[in-house]
Parts: sequence; structure tokens; C-alpha cells
Amino acid sequence: MDFVAVVDQAIALLRQRGRLTYRTLQLQFQLDAEHLEALKEELIEGQRLAVDEAGRILVWNGASGATASPAAASSSLEPPPQAPLTYTPPYLAEKILTSRSALEGERKQVTVLFADLVGFTPISERVDPSALVRILNGYFERMSRAITAHQGHISTLIGDGILALFGALETNPWQTDDALRAALAMRAELAAYNAELAAEGLPKLAIGIGLHRGTGIAGLVGSLELMQFTVVGTVVSVAARVQTLTREHGVDILVTADAQRALDPRFALRALPPAVLKGIAEPVATFALLPE
Repeated sequence: MDFVAVVDQAIALLRQRGRLTYRTLQLQFQLDAEHLEALKEELIEGQRLAVDEAGRILVWNGASGATASPAAASSSLEPPPQAPLTYTPPYLAEKILTSRSALEGERKQVTVLFADLVGFTPISERVDPSALVRILNGYFERMSRAITAHQGHISTLIGDGILALFGALETNPWQTDDALRAALAMRAELAAYNAELAAEGLPKLAIGIGLHRGTGIAGLVGSLELMQFTVVGTVVSVAARVQTLTREHGVDILVTADAQRALDPRFALRALPPAVLKGIAEPVATFALLPE
């Protein structure tokens, strides 16, 4: 790894944690005394992103990052009082930043969950903006809780869509089972949330979820200002396209045949006719997850 790459990764780690001892930096990036001094000079004088404390600690003073502790999930629709955070929780960010494969990229077998709200555009056009933001924040909070409880993590929020990954950062032989259990938990969370929305006279939400398993390139992607651990490849495109099929079939959860083959056979699934998906060469067979 060249020194500029070390500088970039040190900045990302310091932004995330807020404070790092020089000893930690030295061990993390295997720096000798000369390179540690060069890194300190670059961060303090060159980039002006950090300050020295007592000759032992580097303290972030650049643009604020996700250094605050995540607050407990709120059960109300009120906006959270804390400062905005990234949707990568600190424990996961630390895993990403200390994983060589995450930093350099790795071809992996992963399960991708893509979720999107169904019929949300008409809702967004008739609901007050402040109420709409509260509805979305409550939705994302609950969906995130369901995903992380089953060994997944949210890679990206795209409008009202969610791209979640299972088995991308750490090897997980049960990743597809976990992803489907997360989808079931999302279904249950949404049902409970809809009851809260109805009690406030707000519109209910509907969701479509697509699951696919395949090979993708997993790694930390982006710029210095915005980086995310994600997966790139056809596996993501297929999951997104399958999610759109939920509307045609009138179901909320669909899994591909590739995902179905990796699942515990006790899951109740119904086979559907193969469908031609935009951008995908071969028709894709899917299965609907039956209601519990």
C-alpha cells in the first residue's frame, strides 16, 4: 500500500473515531517512526484535519463525521434529537476500516436484499413535507433494525429504497437464511409501524423486497468526502430488478432461484414463472415467500 493510500485510510478512520493515539496509527498501518511523523505532518499541517493533543493523541477537527454514539431507537414519529449520523454504525465502520479485503476489494459470494416502498410517490405528493420526513425516518429506523438484527448491514439508501448486504464483510455460510429472516422481520416491523401511522391519521406504507445470491466485488468505494462499503456487480442489479416484480405478482417478498437453492428448505416458497429482467441476459426464476 502506498503512503497516499495510508493517508486516505487514516483520515477515514480518524473521522470515524474522532481521536486516535499515535501508537494505534502505528500499529494499524505498520508505520515506522519516520512514516508516522510524515502522517502526523500531513494530517495536522498539510490537510489541517487534525490537531495534536499532549504529543500522544491525534484529534479530528475537520468536517464532523459519524463519531457520536448512536441513540436508542425512538418508537415515536418525532425527529431524533441527535446530530445526523451516517447509516454505517460505529462498530461496523471499525470492522470495515480494519479489514484489508474491505479496503482493497474482494470478489465474494454475497446475498443482496433490495427493498423499495410501493406506491410512495402519490403519498409524497399529498403529505406535508415535515410529516413525510418523519414517516421516512421512522420507516428507515425500523427496517435498519430488522436488517442489522440478522447479520446484515445497509450499504445504501436510494430515495426510499434500501440496499442491504449479507455475507459481504464477513464470511457467513447462513447469509441467505439471514437475509430472508431479515425480510420477514421487515414485514413484521412494517405492520407494526403501519398501525402507528394509522393511529395518527397518516397513510400506511407497502414494501417490495427482492433477494438474490451471487458473486460481486465487495469493498470500500467512493471519494474522501463520501465512502461506503458496498458490492458492485450483476448480483445487485438482479436483486433490484426482482424487487420490481413484487408489484406484478402481488407479493411483498421475492427470492431468485440462486437464493432459493441456498435457503433452509423449511421456508415456505411458491415458484413463479421465469421473468425477463431489463439488463439481464437470461430469464430469472423467482419464488414468493408465503405468509407465515
